[in-house]
Amino acid sequence: MSRVGKHPVALPQGVTAEIKKESVSIKGKLGALSLELGSEVDVKLEGDHIVISPRHETKRSRMMWGTTRNNIANMVKGVSEGFKKALEIEGVGFRAAVQGKDLILQLGFSHEIKFPIPFGIEIKAEKPTKLAISGFDKQKVGQVAAEIRGMKKPEPYKGKGIRYAGEQVRRKEGKKK
Repeated sequence: MSRVGKHPVALPQGVTAEIKKESVSIKGKLGALSLELGSEVDVKLEGDHIVISPRHETKRSRMMWGTTRNNIANMVKGVSEGFKKALEIEGVGFRAAVQGKDLILQLGFSHEIKFPIPFGIEIKAEKPTKLAISGFDKQKVGQVAAEIRGMKKPEPYKGKGIRYAGEQVRRKEGKKK
């Protein structure tokens, strides 16, 4: 039995849910999201709660029960509060700036990198070395943060590169004479 799936998802004030045969749509003040459901779970709206239950007693339907519940909970949190990721840029001359719908990164290459900001994502350069990525879709926020970090991952010798806020980079000792 799923320990996660048996808990209903509460809908906060200002969030509405619409359940069709094979999809769930959630609308809130920040936006609207939808999720395609598989054939393994049933989703019902009971008052101001969304209840998920497995259709069959198979291993796959029990797995999808908890996964679907967490995906719906993330959608509800996203359209009501939103998600944030913070990135830090470490290195001499490394900096970032937002110009219009592009993020301009200077990461020690011979050229600057233009990263187009996707729809539904907001990027703020709080300082030239700190970025705040926010949006209502958890998967999209995480994907954009991972793509930006992947442009210059933190290296272990000097620690230069882009890292998540609070991320510890394992340092290595350099060459000895």
